Amino acid sequence: MLKQHLQFKLSQKLSPQQIQLMKLIQLPTQAFEQRLKQELEENPALEGGKEEIENDYDSDLDNSTDDFNDGDSINTEDINVDEYLSDDEVPDYRTQANNYSADDEEKTVPYAAGTSFTQSLIDQLNTYRLSDEEHDIAEFLVGSVDDSGYIRRSISDIMDDLAFTQNIYTTEDKIEHVLKIVHQLDPAGVGARNLQECLSIQLHRKEKTLDIELATNIIDDAFEQFTKKHYDKLIQKFDVSEIQLKDAISEIERLNPKPGGSYSGNNRIVEHIVPDFAIKIVDGELELTLNGRNAPELHVSREYHNMLKTYKDSKDKSSSKDAVIFIKQKLDAAKWFIEAIKQRQQTLFITMSAIMHYQSDYFLTGDERNLRPMILKDIADEIDMDVSTVSRVANSKYVDTPYGTKLIKEFFSESMKNDQGEDVSTREIKKILETVIEEEDKRKPITDEALALILKEKGYPIARRTVAKYREQLDIPVARLRKKM
Repeated sequence: MLKQHLQFKLSQKLSPQQIQLMKLIQLPTQAFEQRLKQELEENPALEGGKEEIENDYDSDLDNSTDDFNDGDSINTEDINVDEYLSDDEVPDYRTQANNYSADDEEKTVPYAAGTSFTQSLIDQLNTYRLSDEEHDIAEFLVGSVDDSGYIRRSISDIMDDLAFTQNIYTTEDKIEHVLKIVHQLDPAGVGARNLQECLSIQLHRKEKTLDIELATNIIDDAFEQFTKKHYDKLIQKFDVSEIQLKDAISEIERLNPKPGGSYSGNNRIVEHIVPDFAIKIVDGELELTLNGRNAPELHVSREYHNMLKTYKDSKDKSSSKDAVIFIKQKLDAAKWFIEAIKQRQQTLFITMSAIMHYQSDYFLTGDERNLRPMILKDIADEIDMDVSTVSRVANSKYVDTPYGTKLIKEFFSESMKNDQGEDVSTREIKKILETVIEEEDKRKPITDEALALILKEKGYPIARRTVAKYREQLDIPVARLRKKM
């Protein structure tokens, strides 16, 4: 049985403009420039650069667009609201095939594409005299090499794949034989199945000397003792002096653990960081500036504004109703986009200014030990904005400081109590920990337990497990792996 009832519900929803503003705030400088370029291409009513005629026509534009809300100008009953809010239709000229004359110059930017790592290995294979089956197996093995230069699959799996995908039925011994040929390719060590094999291949291709022979024996026969840095056991096993062992280890350290990474033809994406802010010290005071690329000069097209005024002054309005709806839609979008960019600039500047003053001791000295504990809520309360807004600003923006370009997110850290009950930043503790490890005797590295005692003596009572966590976050290995001769 159906029942009718009333339900009152209070909800808060973001408008499409607010959502777009949040997305603009989150964009770093380069992505913001791409978004700006896209908007300029899609909206003909939006123009970049300074306006040639400097006069105040914003009020006229507001009045002229507001006039079209009256019933005398456009009968709203004849307008489909959905069509007004929909995207602009594709103009006919965009669908034409012969849109340019034969005399137009084709201006294209040439793209230089180098030979891929895999193709380089295949080209080297073609210089070897192999049977058809061996060549097919070798090409399959080369295709299995990853970007680091390793084949991280077992021989049995490769044999099964050759049977199922290439219709090549062979044996593991035959694959092992062809794999040794692949190991002869450049760069040295390519096609290895693990680090030990990679280093061994490189050592066997070097000119034989006493140091190289000892290094080869260490990798081939005592790799586990070497990785665990049990130097006393290595000296006893190979009956050598400490100086001889040190020279052999020096030869091993010169090897390339990732031979694929040394290939110059690899196409790598290099990310260029463009700072969104710049902080300078002027007469002992901090000065913050916003990157000019985040503050473009935009204005509403005067041509579109004049078209709207012409329609207003014309007597026959029925024939241009669709055109004026299009014009008004684009003008409204252009005005909103300009306003959104202004809000973006203001939000970025206010947020970074609060961070700069909060961490003024660090920006004036450059000493990370002067970083104050700071979380997103601290800045959000300071500027009276939501935590999510501060997070959008801090997560992907960079600031140019006198001490280098820094990710804003790095200035945020949690707090801990020192022995005096004061709140200190975990970044401060990590910096002290890093300094202690750098100054340690590498022949006898300091253990995590000893590091905890040193920090306690410096006034930071933290547990050994916390020391281990901070050490891992700093990407510092355990004491055993930091040991050197």
